[in-house]
Amino acid sequence: MANFIDITTYILKGSLFTIELYFATIIFCLPLGIIGALIKVSNLKILGRIVDLYTWFFRGTPLLLQLFFTYFGLPIIGIKFSPFTAAALTFSLNYGAYFTEIFRSGIQSIDKGQYEAAKVLGMNYRQTMSKIILPQAFKRIIPPTCNEGITLIKDTALVAAIGLQDLLRAAREIVTRDFTIAPFFIAAIIYLIFTSLIVMAFKKLEKKYSVYE
Repeated sequence: MANFIDITTYILKGSLFTIELYFATIIFCLPLGIIGALIKVSNLKILGRIVDLYTWFFRGTPLLLQLFFTYFGLPIIGIKFSPFTAAALTFSLNYGAYFTEIFRSGIQSIDKGQYEAAKVLGMNYRQTMSKIILPQAFKRIIPPTCNEGITLIKDTALVAAIGLQDLLRAAREIVTRDFTIAPFFIAAIIYLIFTSLIVMAFKKLEKKYSVYE
């Protein structure tokens, strides 16, 4: 029993890093995705092409490759980050690209008549987006956003490749040391708890925004 508690405690310490990276990524990638989506649906053609290039690159190359480039590649040209900063930056840029496309599709799914109605009511572009379009779009993007949120919690395991002690690496170390598979079961349960909490949070959001149906 004591050994089980020790193993669980050690894995939970690794999960703290997983949680830190998760929230650091969410804090930066969501605003990035919103800004990118608004640029893509605007008439700012030059900025729109830059955002197109950004999403094309980060969605078209492996996240692990991007992580290696940030942590191992950039120091070659004199840009060096701590392991956590490199991971948070890479994950934010990567998920920001995916959220840009999710938000863009949500905005463009709103009927054009909504824009015309807002114009008749005397609303400007900012008011139309903030009060009419975005609330409706947000309701529609909740399911794919939830999926990305679940994927993110699992993708954090990739940081072990640059030496960071996340949940999965902590479990793997104990498996190697004690030659037991119990840590993998414990890690799986913790991941399931995390993903279940994410699903519950998004279900509450979906219920809250059901008024826009």
